Amino acid sequence: MKNLKIKKILIANRGEIAIRVMKTAQKMGIKTVAVYSEADRNAPHVRFADEAVCIGEAPSNKSYLLGDKIIEVALKLNVDAIHPGYGFLSENADFAEKVEKNNLIFIGPKSEAIRIMGSKLAAKNAVKSYNISMVPGIDRAINNLNEAKKIAKKIGFPILIKASAGGGGKGMRIVESENELEEQMTRAMSEAISAFGNGAVFIEKYISSPRHIEIQVLADSHGNTVYLFERECSIQRRHQKVIEEAPSSILTPQLRKNMGEAAVKVAKACDYLGAGTVEFLVDNELNFYFLEMNTRLQVEHPVTEFITGLDLVEQQLKIAQGETLSFKQGDLKINGHALELRVYAEDPMNNFLPSIGNLSTYKIPKGKNIRIDNGFEQGMDIPIYYDPMLSKLITYGKTRQEAIQLMLKAIDNYKIEGVKTTLPFGRFVCQHEAFQSGNFNTHFVKNYYTPEKLKAELDEESKIAALVGLKFYLEDQKVVRLPLSH
Repeated sequence: MKNLKIKKILIANRGEIAIRVMKTAQKMGIKTVAVYSEADRNAPHVRFADEAVCIGEAPSNKSYLLGDKIIEVALKLNVDAIHPGYGFLSENADFAEKVEKNNLIFIGPKSEAIRIMGSKLAAKNAVKSYNISMVPGIDRAINNLNEAKKIAKKIGFPILIKASAGGGGKGMRIVESENELEEQMTRAMSEAISAFGNGAVFIEKYISSPRHIEIQVLADSHGNTVYLFERECSIQRRHQKVIEEAPSSILTPQLRKNMGEAAVKVAKACDYLGAGTVEFLVDNELNFYFLEMNTRLQVEHPVTEFITGLDLVEQQLKIAQGETLSFKQGDLKINGHALELRVYAEDPMNNFLPSIGNLSTYKIPKGKNIRIDNGFEQGMDIPIYYDPMLSKLITYGKTRQEAIQLMLKAIDNYKIEGVKTTLPFGRFVCQHEAFQSGNFNTHFVKNYYTPEKLKAELDEESKIAALVGLKFYLEDQKVVRLPLSH
């Protein structure tokens, strides 16, 4: 692939990730084009770009998911490349293919790699010959209950039913015993149909107390693929990540190397290009199993940037221009520790349901080693049409403990009124002994968290704050008031 100088990119996304991509593009002297829906007319990413075009109504299927419309805008404005961010069209192979066919650069892998890794079964098939361990299960989709019963007996309960076409925890069911199988299978299939238009599911052994660990990879068009170490993503609610960190507290240097090399093999299995993430489950004996590959930039990429000193968006853009990676695996080192909290407009006291409203107060924390990737500002309404993430709060320290302490301080200095957020939940996790010790898994929320515990913690903090206030007041009263001299 010959080097092409990208002069102008369109970011087919919104919010914090659109701004994140634009910042790096501007640093590299690349012009930026924002697209936006009517609901996002006054959003910060629209003002941040050099040019901005409204592409449709508020719902994403009438705006951000309109691939043809986005390509049309790109061609009209003489754009060289399209960056999809994450979510929306980022893992849509048909969109990537159309971008390629219109002689535009898709900043991501080729459409074929997206297609392979987009199907969990095709992905497993692709990596089979590379001798990478996978969770015991079947390697084809089924929609027949009797067949499911036979397979489940063979694998042994508990099992996990998963939508073949899916992600984000949709169409996923844990089945503890045979008498639950029929009901859970029916539910998983109907959920998969409504979420992905495809009811096919597959069955695998349920790893009961896993850690969710992912490896960041980068691959250029000259045959070089490296891994940028791991991210620990085990703190989740509804199978979706809320807190991520790098590195993981459980990986030994040898295990890190083994997982990193396995991730590179996965990338090579689909002829990968650009930045991608290979996800693994790690059981309590530290065996790891390939789960899937995300063929895009991840929400949690900033923690990797902190510990490696690399700008992943810059690497994506350089690879898209046909450049060779400027470093080898041996040049990469882990430096320090980083933590990320996804700040969602959700109510942790009410099953993390989205919290809609107006950001009457919105003040972000500032300071050394505190980074906010932000898409909102004070006075804005939270649109109901999109993912309710407001921002990502990232902290960095020389040690894990330092990163955690800075996170707690940053959470306390983040002032949001008008909506409920995951900030109190973030504080709860960071203060919890299981998290502090590093002894936790994907069941952290189920095992340790209840709204009552969070409420008790918040009440205790209010009580302490009131007592401190009272102490100052009483001391203030003791000060002898001298009469004013005339």
